[in-house]
Amino acid sequence: MIEQLIAEATECDFKVALEIKKPKSWLKSVSAFSNGIGGTLFFGISDDRKSIGLSDVQKDAEAISRLIKERITPLPQFILKPLQEDGKNLLALEVSPGRSTPYYYKADGVMEAYIRVGNESVIAPDYIVNELILKGTNQSFDTLTTDAVKKDYSFTLLEATYLERTGLRFEPSDYVSFGLADKNGVLTNAGKLMTDQHTVYNSRMFCTRWNGLEKGSIFDDALDDKEYEGNLIYLLKSGSEFIRNNSKVRFVKEAQYRVDKPDYAERAVTEALVNALIHRDYIVLGSEIHIDMFDDRVEITSPGGMFGGGSIQEYDIYSIRSMRRNPVIADLFHRMKYMERRGSGLRKIVSETEKLPGYTAAYKPEFTSTATDFRVILKNVNYNLEGDAHQVIHQVTHQVIELSTVSKQILAFCTTPKSKKELAVFCGFKDLRNFTLKHINPLLESGQLEMTIPDKPKSRNQKYITVHSK
Repeated sequence: MIEQLIAEATECDFKVALEIKKPKSWLKSVSAFSNGIGGTLFFGISDDRKSIGLSDVQKDAEAISRLIKERITPLPQFILKPLQEDGKNLLALEVSPGRSTPYYYKADGVMEAYIRVGNESVIAPDYIVNELILKGTNQSFDTLTTDAVKKDYSFTLLEATYLERTGLRFEPSDYVSFGLADKNGVLTNAGKLMTDQHTVYNSRMFCTRWNGLEKGSIFDDALDDKEYEGNLIYLLKSGSEFIRNNSKVRFVKEAQYRVDKPDYAERAVTEALVNALIHRDYIVLGSEIHIDMFDDRVEITSPGGMFGGGSIQEYDIYSIRSMRRNPVIADLFHRMKYMERRGSGLRKIVSETEKLPGYTAAYKPEFTSTATDFRVILKNVNYNLEGDAHQVIHQVTHQVIELSTVSKQILAFCTTPKSKKELAVFCGFKDLRNFTLKHINPLLESGQLEMTIPDKPKSRNQKYITVHSK
């Protein structure tokens, strides 16, 4: 029963016993769960998920309720459930995602907001606290009014693009109805991001075409290097053009016609760039979108993790719920037909890539996120056509595994033998079967990881260790 509850929990932490003298050790997780996607604290269970038990469940439950009311503000929604496992009494503290963020831990005159980063609860940086404040007041960065007046700026690119893509003129009243300005002609942040002038410093994009498969010196290892700043439409067009200029379109001759074989699906590139522009965090000072092109892939990295908390690796992109960090910008791009229905962007990136000639599952786009950034990785489906086919196909297969963030974590962690459960917990996964299929098996097949008991693959004592190349 406990394993099922753990699997169902959005996030979880384990405590062998209730710490009353130093309650911050677990109350910071209550703050983090409330500020994110919710989670469950299990009391009476060790980190390796063994049931230890509590001596007085009723007393501990009363202490938990009292300490949350005294130390967490505003008061979060939570439910305490007594459990039994192997004759041991346990407690599950289920914390709901909060609507009145940020939720602070307070003690000795100090208030601290926490968020989840991997399996830990850490103090939220200032820019995330600012975003939580906006979220808690049902506001977003792009809806906030500024000190800029519309009449002092031009919107030529916005109006021309809107006419070109919709066939409609951008009327003066649209600035108000679309949320770009208020009735007094004062621009919102969304409006400032659409001016012809560069008025929002963070509205920038750095693009680099690297020589080879890894980053190096910008002076010695960059084949092309561009920096763009200004209007979001200008950034979208510039980013698309940079990727197009540094890509190739090969072709295969057939009897009556030829088949074009582009490195990347144009629509997938557009969707990835739109996703970066409309979902990024503009509050982070000195931040920008990065496009890094390599021989075998394009990485598009934008500031800000998943808006609702958690990481994209934990979700199924085919059932993920759409949460918009910048709803005004998202609506405007939707009106201009740069994006389809809300929440379909990642699925579209995958489906458009799957249409490319020569596509195989090895070239499926990857999505990763942390608390501070979101990354889309598009694979070059023609990479195996360069040089010796057999050798390069092997290199690509090996590289795909090597480039996976989770695979890197596994290989770094397995310098000494580790069990499957240890690996899943370390990488932040709850579904062991899915984790094995997607991450452990490919590393075993590529020879980068090996079993400690290879003749008994399903042994309960099975562990995994990294294979170091000679």
